[in-house]
Amino acid sequence: MKFTKMHGCGNDYIYINCFEEIVDHPKELSIRVSDRHFGIGSDGLILIRPSSVADFRMSMYNADGSEGKMCGNGIRCVAKYVYDNKMTDKTTITVETLSGVKTLDLNIKDGVVDTVKVDMGAPIIKSCDIPAISPDGEDTIINKKIDVAGKEYFVTCVSMGNPHCITFVDDTRSLKLTELGSYFEKHEMFPEQVNTEFVQIVSRNEINMRVWERGSGETWACGTGACASVVACILNNLTDDEVIVHLLGGDLKIKYDKNENTVFMTGPAVTVCTGEFY
Repeated sequence: MKFTKMHGCGNDYIYINCFEEIVDHPKELSIRVSDRHFGIGSDGLILIRPSSVADFRMSMYNADGSEGKMCGNGIRCVAKYVYDNKMTDKTTITVETLSGVKTLDLNIKDGVVDTVKVDMGAPIIKSCDIPAISPDGEDTIINKKIDVAGKEYFVTCVSMGNPHCITFVDDTRSLKLTELGSYFEKHEMFPEQVNTEFVQIVSRNEINMRVWERGSGETWACGTGACASVVACILNNLTDDEVIVHLLGGDLKIKYDKNENTVFMTGPAVTVCTGEFY
């Protein structure tokens, strides 16, 4: 089976072109290819498929085999794959995901895709739609206190197609995320588990972020998480509407258009290698 490994800000996935390849058991395959010792090594698997409602369809699976609805870094790499491999010559494309059809604008440099701007759609803050169980029964979870592993945290919950729990910290570098992340992921207030972003405010236009993704653990970047974090910052009046998000793997530019109630994400897409997996 031919594959391509790609990453967006270090959030790496194995990409399979399902216009040419057949994948019968994607969950099992994701577990195998994601293993960094016995597989290829990645945060998961992304399948590029035909769509009846968009130019292409993206199916993504986490490293533990669970299916995700949306991946912001992954979808930028889908755009790079289909353009660079001459599956399209359009610089604006649509991609079907489990969280809806997304529109992507491709920035071309030297004949290949360099960066991609993604219309991520409207943020979801109603707790039952995230889904999340509000600790005080209110419709939203904005700066609410919860107990995680015996310690109190103030959290804000947002969905960008995936559920996210954002908490603000003084310093992201000193976090012991491997000890803490799974407690958030499997907290009882999240019936479908949750991605958790730990955010340090640098300025009104700049934040640092580390992320623990459900099904994958800590990753170097999370596109939907960066979008959710900026929305959470705005809801708590901590930043302006355009923010540079510094992640372990690089930077993403996030803009929340309040008039359109839409979040835009711009960031890089990189091809690492191609090969065959047996």
